[in-house]
Amino acid sequence: MKVSSVTVRRRLFTALVFMLLLFGALAARLGYVQIVKGSELSERAEDSWRREIPHIAKRGEILDSKGEKLAYNISSPTIMAIPVQVKDAKSTAAKLAAALDMSEEKLLALITKKQYIVSLSPGGRKITTDKAQEIRELNLPGIVVAEDNKRYYPYGNLAAHVLGFTGIDNQGLTGVELTYDERLRGIAGSVSFLSDAAGRQLPGSSDAYRQPRDGLNLQLTIDKQVQTIMERELDQAMLQFQANSIIAIAMNPQNGEIVGMASRPSYEPEKFREVPSEIYNRNLPIWMTYEPGSTFKIITLSAALEENKVDLKHERFFDPGHIEVGGARLRCWKKGGHGSQTFLEVVENSCNPGFVTLGNRLGKETLFEYIRNFGFGTKTGVDMQGEASGILFKLSQVGPVELATTAFGQGVSVTPIQQVAAVSAAINGGVLYKPHVAKAWIDPVTGKTVETLEPEQVRRVISEETSKEVREALESVVAKGTGRNAFIDGYRVGGKTGTAQKVINGRYSTTEHIVSFVGFAPADDPQLVVYVAVDNPQGLQFGGLIAAPIVRNIMADALGALGVPPRENQLEKNYKYGETPIVVVPNLVGRTVSHIYEDLNMNFNLVSAGTGNTVIQQAPAAGARVERGSTIRVYLGAGDVETDEH
Repeated sequence: MKVSSVTVRRRLFTALVFMLLLFGALAARLGYVQIVKGSELSERAEDSWRREIPHIAKRGEILDSKGEKLAYNISSPTIMAIPVQVKDAKSTAAKLAAALDMSEEKLLALITKKQYIVSLSPGGRKITTDKAQEIRELNLPGIVVAEDNKRYYPYGNLAAHVLGFTGIDNQGLTGVELTYDERLRGIAGSVSFLSDAAGRQLPGSSDAYRQPRDGLNLQLTIDKQVQTIMERELDQAMLQFQANSIIAIAMNPQNGEIVGMASRPSYEPEKFREVPSEIYNRNLPIWMTYEPGSTFKIITLSAALEENKVDLKHERFFDPGHIEVGGARLRCWKKGGHGSQTFLEVVENSCNPGFVTLGNRLGKETLFEYIRNFGFGTKTGVDMQGEASGILFKLSQVGPVELATTAFGQGVSVTPIQQVAAVSAAINGGVLYKPHVAKAWIDPVTGKTVETLEPEQVRRVISEETSKEVREALESVVAKGTGRNAFIDGYRVGGKTGTAQKVINGRYSTTEHIVSFVGFAPADDPQLVVYVAVDNPQGLQFGGLIAAPIVRNIMADALGALGVPPRENQLEKNYKYGETPIVVVPNLVGRTVSHIYEDLNMNFNLVSAGTGNTVIQQAPAAGARVERGSTIRVYLGAGDVETDEH
């Protein structure tokens, strides 16, 4: 069939148009790819070629309240291999084996892996700088030294449960290391290079360095001096009493800042694998729950005073040694009771029947409202992991016996941190604060404060007037009552003892107790609250005999470390048989030897030195307060003869 020329031309034109459209589409697509998407595709290609050697950011340091380092980093490089760049695998493995204390077989398997980069673990992870330099000097192709660091805790087990520790990848695992891990950790950097499909660096390409962003430094409320004092006393107490455990918390009651927190048994953060996990995983001051005993009476006292249910100084109460409640006989700790006493003496003597009476006057709705307002039954929100909330009776379950036992601290379950926060509210003017250990975030380069963490008020619980009455009553407990072993001469100390039977297999033990004491000073303007609880000490198990002296020793040194000055107008201590009274040193300077014995009045031993008849120096100085029977040293010299008038 003959095709006309017109048809041929039409077909050629159609083919031409089609080809023009096709090439136009291809050109448009090519232009789109090269011009519009070119940058993006180049980046994606480069990403597929790029290999990175990580540079770990420096973890932020942890400082005490005065800026002393409690945790920081030391250089600890990591050895890595780029398998495709290794020239002689067997020779490389042999040379590395001796340096890294690893088998040649293990190293050979690592450096021949089908990966672009491999960490030579475990021997090559976080090694010393000397060891890293030794590896560099081997000059092995494909073997690189990556900058890394590890956590260092310069004071061993000091504040171990507060600080916590980090893992092999510098991640926080416990303590504030975990709580504030994100801001402490920083952002990692890297050294990167371009490689071919086999992982070989592309000729002419250069390394790219992305600088890591170091973590912020965290300043704590913990005072290293106070913490050291506290842990010293806990170590001595563990040796003396062979207890199951001991906990201690020191807090500024005016703002909720925890200045010391410790427990025994303890551990060293860098050696946490050497102890059972329950030791490092359980921060007892916030995790442990137990019946508080008589320290809980502070809450009942505060509620009764706030509700005007008692007049401490003028109202009397007779204690026969027990009280009948709901068909149950609840006994006082003192056999035969305390007899007739004021309600202030009820507090001083920690008289159970007296506090049952206060609980009954309040009623269950009011008492439990105060208990919850003081923070019991819920977590305090302290900025550490693992806090417990304790257990309270449901109001529907509270009958006469439950009300009575709660009033003196039995039948409820609390944590140590709850007790410290609640007692602080009772004596600081009536405000409950959220306990905390973080104080500020600091830039590691400039040293400037990035953020200050302000104290957080939870609620007002009682009035300032009631809080003042509570302080005065608890100061009387230390001067005249069951807390005399916490008395510190020169400071006004208040406090309360606690002795609680442990619940074992659902029943109260007759042989195991948790003994405790909470103390604060100065009583007119509290700056420090210290709580100590001892679990099952050997020997006599009374809070006033065991825990109160520990608190006294901690507070006596801690108040000085914090710069809290002594106070005047201290209540005189009511000394019991066997206790050594405190007496004031007289002024002997200028007195003759024949007359100074009149001033000593059998209260002191005298040691003299020098040749003369007149006292020209003495130690201790006049006005010092010391235990009766202490030695006074005098230096004798020439002087005017003293008359008998003085």
